[in-house]
Amino acid sequence: MPRNPRNPRRLAAAGRVYLWTLRHSHRVLNGGRSADCRETLTLYPQPVGTGGPLRIVFAEGPGRYVPGEFPLGSGDVGYVRGGSLNLHEPGAVRALLDAASALGWQPGERRAVEVDGWPLLEAAAAARTGDPGPAGP
Repeated sequence: MPRNPRNPRRLAAAGRVYLWTLRHSHRVLNGGRSADCRETLTLYPQPVGTGGPLRIVFAEGPGRYVPGEFPLGSGDVGYVRGGSLNLHEPGAVRALLDAASALGWQPGERRAVEVDGWPLLEAAAAARTGDPGPAGP
C-alpha cells in the first residue's frame, strides 16, 4: 500500500526526531494555469513542545524551477543551471536540515521559523552527491 502523502514522515538526525511534511501551493490564473508555485518543507521537532517548526520555502523565480505537474514530479526543486533536490527523499530533507542548522537554526527555538530554501539548496545538493562544492576543502 502506498504512503499517504498527507501523513507526516519521521526523520532522525543529530540525536533528535522530527516529523516532516511537504506541501505544494500556487495561484490559479483565469486560464487555469498555475502561477507563483512554491514548495514548503516543514520539520516539526519531537516530542511536541520541544521546539517550533522550521519551514523551508522554495518559491519559483528566474532560473529556478518548482514544478507541481508533468513532466517533472512533485517535490522537485532546483536551479535551471545548477543543483536540484527531490524534497520527497528523506536524504534531501536531512541535507536541508543540516544546511539550515549550519546557518544557525536551532531546533529548540520555540517559535516557527521560515527560511528561504534557495540559499540552502547548493550545499544540500552537494552533500547529497558527496561533492564538497566550491567552498569545500
